[in-house]
Amino acid sequence: MGDDERAALAELITRWANSEHETQEVVLAVDQLPVSKFSDAGPQHRWFIRIRGDEKAVSTIWLTLREQTLHYETQFMPSPEENREQLFEYLLRLNNRLFAMRFAIGDEEAIYLVGQLPLAALDEEELDRIVGSTYAYVEQWFRPAMRIGYESKFKG
Repeated sequence: MGDDERAALAELITRWANSEHETQEVVLAVDQLPVSKFSDAGPQHRWFIRIRGDEKAVSTIWLTLREQTLHYETQFMPSPEENREQLFEYLLRLNNRLFAMRFAIGDEEAIYLVGQLPLAALDEEELDRIVGSTYAYVEQWFRPAMRIGYESKFKG
């Protein structure tokens, strides 16, 4: 994909994100980092979309426009303090139910929801699906996962 096409997609994401911030109460903030070379993959655009939830008060979804894909992720929960094996089994089994996302362990041992989309498929409907799915997955599985990974904090 050429630079002009990637620039057009960057404009599309910025326009879409700003519109969501203006029209959707659950979208608390939208921030964009300037183009950077924080990866060996070359220049990347990055957006942060903060959404309000019920089960998890706030989630931040990172959208990263890469050379050939849009990478998206959110920190689902911190590194579990208890029942790690049970929690990881639970999340791996949930991976079979997810569409276009998966649970993964980050560098700092936190649990993330991550996915990627070919740039050729990127449009406003896909952005809606990405953010909507992320929101739905966090709302559905955050509390049960926290109850496993922090079991003693939920007893009492």
